[in-house]
Amino acid sequence: MPKPPMDAPQDHADDTDVDVEAVVDDASVTDPDDVVARVLTSAASRSSGYTLFGSGAAALQTGDTSGGSSDDGEQYDREDRQALRRVAGLSTELEDVTEVEYRQLRLENVVIIGVYPQGALHDAENSLRELAALAETAGAVVLDGLLQRKPHPDPSTYLGRGKAQELKSIVQALGADTVIADTELAPSQRRALEDAVGVKVIDRTAVILDIFSQHAKSREGKAQVELAQLEYLLPRLRGWGESMSRQAGGQVGGAGAGMGSRGPGETKIELDRRRIHTRMAKLRKSITAMKPAREAKRANRRRNTVPSVAIAGYTNAGKSSLLNRITKAGVLVENSLFATLDATVRRNVTSDGREYTLADTVGFVRNLPHQLVEAFRSTLEEVADSDVIVHVVDAAHPDPAGQIATVRDVIGEVGARHIPELVVFNKADLVDDGQLLVLRGLVPDAVFVSARTGLGIDELMERIETLIPSPSNEVHVIVPFDRGDLVTLLHERGKVLSTDYDERGTIVHALVGAELAAALAPFAEVVPAPIVAD
Repeated sequence: MPKPPMDAPQDHADDTDVDVEAVVDDASVTDPDDVVARVLTSAASRSSGYTLFGSGAAALQTGDTSGGSSDDGEQYDREDRQALRRVAGLSTELEDVTEVEYRQLRLENVVIIGVYPQGALHDAENSLRELAALAETAGAVVLDGLLQRKPHPDPSTYLGRGKAQELKSIVQALGADTVIADTELAPSQRRALEDAVGVKVIDRTAVILDIFSQHAKSREGKAQVELAQLEYLLPRLRGWGESMSRQAGGQVGGAGAGMGSRGPGETKIELDRRRIHTRMAKLRKSITAMKPAREAKRANRRRNTVPSVAIAGYTNAGKSSLLNRITKAGVLVENSLFATLDATVRRNVTSDGREYTLADTVGFVRNLPHQLVEAFRSTLEEVADSDVIVHVVDAAHPDPAGQIATVRDVIGEVGARHIPELVVFNKADLVDDGQLLVLRGLVPDAVFVSARTGLGIDELMERIETLIPSPSNEVHVIVPFDRGDLVTLLHERGKVLSTDYDERGTIVHALVGAELAAALAPFAEVVPAPIVAD
């Protein structure tokens, strides 16, 4: 069906199944190398004449907002990761999804799609732009986006029948080889949409799992990602022809099914399912076997009464940058989603000398796949076992309230709602005074910081010091001069109120934990009781 010219108005008033949003103006695109800039490139530059979802939202900020700080270290990991990126080559020769085994490895060109109910256009645009950033992070090139207003996704093909045909035309006109849906598709929806469009169809969950598989570095992280991928793959196995079709076999015929029912036994799809179940069991055992090492480290911190602070938040909110700014950790920092997955724990000291730990955790995202929440539960234990949660929010994001709600939902899933929470709006240098007022109204007691410039870091440290638990056992001890190690422990693990010296040793009045108080009992000084007047 021929399309109207670009400057001609498109009237969809009589089409109940197709709802294409307005074209984004060329002036909104300033950096052609930016993720969102490529997504928001004007439709006027396209020969197909299709429109893109509307403007007014973004998934990532333009420019380099996450790096540039001397506290980020050398960032060799970022250079290695960029060196392994696939580069654009010739377009794929794939014409139909059934020819997937003949397709050569190319940089994938994708079209993203979404469905939203009446009145939810802004949220749908934010979600679709976030999906575009996810696809770019996974190594694809986003060519176009398509939104349909519909109360509920079609149970058969996700999009309506007319919209599915329009999507097929867009895919053919742009030379795309993959379609990505903004929500998790049922296996039947995915197959039906592939049949209608003729190219590979995946969903948001598959993209997130692909990013996690690329960025996982530790042995535990790789095992967690593989487990999540297998849980996602298991109900979506499908055969390619008769060789994988289900058929009766073995003992089935002996169960009363009669003659002709004794097939040759397991076929390939049954073998695949059994192997997946076996592999998942091994991965669960492997992840469980890694738990004692983590528990030993946490038990050591608890035994030494070292408070722990977990840095949690939305992906790309600047958690790793904040950790680098505070502790000079040198953790990988990159303006992309899920740049770091493995938990990083670093030591820090309060202004009065007390030690505590800061843990950078995996980022969250809206519609985070439940497979990942379950697989990464061991990593998220850093949040559940912490004494304080520093909840980092991107102040420059178009939907900070949605970010806060998403992170709090995941915190609730891991059983950490009871832990004191300190909301920190990062990237405060990128917003104006009006937006700051809005954010203060959203969370009145929040702290505004900039990990890149160092704005508000001192206030953040003071707030953390007031929230971490303070030792409550009061001791008066005389430590001999040859036991200077105990004095050091008092400063590191307790709160020293006063220090004095005499010929017997160091006289210390301090607040300490129960275990340290027991260790100092032999050196306790008898404090005279106050004299009460008659």
